[in-house]
Amino acid sequence: MKKIAIIGAGGNARELADMLRALPEFQLLGFLTNMHGKYDSPVLGDFGWPSAHEVDAFAMGIGDPISKFRVGQELAMRYPHIEWPVIVHPSAHVGSTVKLARGVVICIRAIATTDIEIGEFSQLNYGCTVGHEARIGLACLINPGANISGGVELGRSVMVGTGSQILQYVRVGDEARIGAGAVVTKDVPAATTVVGMPAASRLAEVR
Repeated sequence: MKKIAIIGAGGNARELADMLRALPEFQLLGFLTNMHGKYDSPVLGDFGWPSAHEVDAFAMGIGDPISKFRVGQELAMRYPHIEWPVIVHPSAHVGSTVKLARGVVICIRAIATTDIEIGEFSQLNYGCTVGHEARIGLACLINPGANISGGVELGRSVMVGTGSQILQYVRVGDEARIGAGAVVTKDVPAATTVVGMPAASRLAEVR
């Protein structure tokens, strides 16, 4: 059984903790954070805590994609001996040809179909779907109920909002944000927020 600490202490981290309790291969130690938010859970300590305690593995519980990438890279360099396991809930469906990098989290009832690549520290949240040949970059967050169609490419640190839809073969640039319920029909430039239906038609308004 691996002793695992969750990075982050907010709502996303608490949901991940609840999921880990259902996986017998892990012993949950608690939460680690260097920044305390208003709604955070009690923590074991800051990011220096593992240097004085036995920790076998980390799980990425930070929701914000930009912070997720930065902190993941920092801790991977600081603690090269600590594993970032792939965490997949038993209720999720992950196709046999899906490639999952270290630190990927696949939550309850999420679906990844076939020939998909998902980058380090990315998370498929509750009940989202990712279609054939999609490429999910580093440290992305696909929120509950979002649908990523076949051939979509997401860059690094992309946030895909709850219930949004990204149609087939669309490309989304690094650090872009897709609003909740948006329908994305065209490519989205890096560091751009899109909202609405269709979202791509409103790019000029929300930059």
